[in-house]
Formats: sequence, C-alpha cells, structure tokens
Amino acid sequence: MSNRQAGPGLPNERSLSRGPVVVLGASTGVGWATALRLQQMGYAVLATVRRDDDAARLREQGVTPFALDVTAAADIKALHAQLEGQPLAGVINNAGVGTLSPLEHMNAVELRHQFEVNVIGHMSVIQAVLPGLRAGAGRIITVGSPAGRLASPLNGAYGATKAALTLMNDTWRRELAPQGIKVVLIEPGAIKTPFLSKNIETLEKAIDEGSPELRSYYGAQIETMLTTTRKMYGSFASEPDAVAKVIARALRASKPRNCYRVGLDARAMIAVATLLPGRLLDVIFRQSVSQKSPVVQQK
Repeated sequence: MSNRQAGPGLPNERSLSRGPVVVLGASTGVGWATALRLQQMGYAVLATVRRDDDAARLREQGVTPFALDVTAAADIKALHAQLEGQPLAGVINNAGVGTLSPLEHMNAVELRHQFEVNVIGHMSVIQAVLPGLRAGAGRIITVGSPAGRLASPLNGAYGATKAALTLMNDTWRRELAPQGIKVVLIEPGAIKTPFLSKNIETLEKAIDEGSPELRSYYGAQIETMLTTTRKMYGSFASEPDAVAKVIARALRASKPRNCYRVGLDARAMIAVATLLPGRLLDVIFRQSVSQKSPVVQQK
C-alpha cells in the first residue's frame, strides 16, 4: 500500500509520512466514515470488513479492504502477515457489537460474543499490529462509549464490555507510553448508524414478541428505552462523520488528549455518572420509567 503525501498541516499536526492506518469495522457507520476521511487526507487505509459486498464498496472509494473477523485467530494472523515489516501510522479500534436486554434474559452465548468482539478482539488486533506501531511511532485510537461509565437498564452487557475496553485502553496507554506509542479513547454519544437503528428494532421486537414474563417485569423499561432511542435517532444523534473528524484530529495531533468526547449527550452522560451519587441515579432511573420520560442512553 502506498501512502500519498498531503500538503503542510497545522503547526500542532504531525506528518502523514508514517505508513498506513488500519481501520477496524469499516463496513458502515463510524468505521466507513473514518476510512473515507483518512483516505481523503492522504493516508493509505487498510479497512477491515467481513462481507465481500462491503469490500467492493470500499474499493470503489479507493480504500483497500481486508477481510477480518476480530474473533478469528486465523484472520488476526493474516493481518499480522499483511502488515509485517511496515511502519504504521495507527490503528482505529472501531469494531463492536451490542444487544439490549435485561440481564435476566441475556443469553450467555451472546454475552460471551460481545466480550469476544468488543474486548478480546481489540486486544488481539493491537497485539498483532504493535510491531508496525513501534516502527512508525503509530497511534492506537479506540472507539468506546459513555455506556461504559453509566450503568443503565437493558444495557448492562454492552456497557460492561465498554467499561472493560475503557480500562484496558488506559492500561495500554500507560504501558506503551515509554515506547512512544500514544493511546487515545473516543467516546461518542448517539450516532446515526445501523447500530442505533438495530437497537430500535430489538426493542420493538421485545415489546411485540417477547415472553409474557419479559413484558410483565421489564415492559416499562423497554418502552422508556424505545422512546429514548427513537428520539435520539430522530433529533440529536450526530452523523458518523462527526466522529470521524475527531478520530482524524486525534491521529494528527502532536499532543493528543487521552480522551475525546463527541456530542453534548456524551458529555452529559459522563458528567452525570461522575458527579451524582449512585442512590440518586437509582432514583432518577426509577422515576424515568414510572413517568415514561426519556433516559439518556448510549450510542
């Protein structure tokens, strides 16, 4: 893969001449927008996908696709072989899955899958690309979520994976700092992606097709979450490129922040989680369900 040169940047920006960037989960949404933005900035982008049609769409945009399932050891090994000997400008850890469900009804297989993709898969990719990051003084940028900082009903499994990912990202940053590798966390609020629309479908299905027991015990929480998620998608959710712009800034900045938050809702969620006592948060969530008013929720 070649790396095209761009014109001079701002004084606080580093050069583009540090090798390609690996973007995980580039089929849609934030990953797709990030791959295109970085390619337009002059980076050589290796964008991972799982389906052939997504790979074809990326090729049409001048982006090099790479078939990768972050849970498959053979795919991780192939990625390492593909990049061997190349200095890397960075890796964008964006692959992720999530299922909304009360913990009582969360399937253990699905819970394991979420941890395999959102946590272990990211660790495996970083391990595979670290030689290239060392060679290119590259950067690790991880897309987390405010859901990893604020526990909310129906979102415990996904939030737990993002909490683990956040802690691991902090650990990577402190372990790799002496080696000159900077590690950054991006925490977006609500984003108009298939991920958000899938959450709406999941909640609608739970109301329409869920067991009587599920609807009896959790129906009010499901309805509240559905109302909130619909409002997100229809009003204040940001476009994926808003996150892509911040990722590009974190990649180019000579002194990036440890964490960038995208959207007022992300900042509000984290402020609430940080500043309010747990008992008060319990009351707020309980009242939001009884009054059927929206509760701020993750992307």
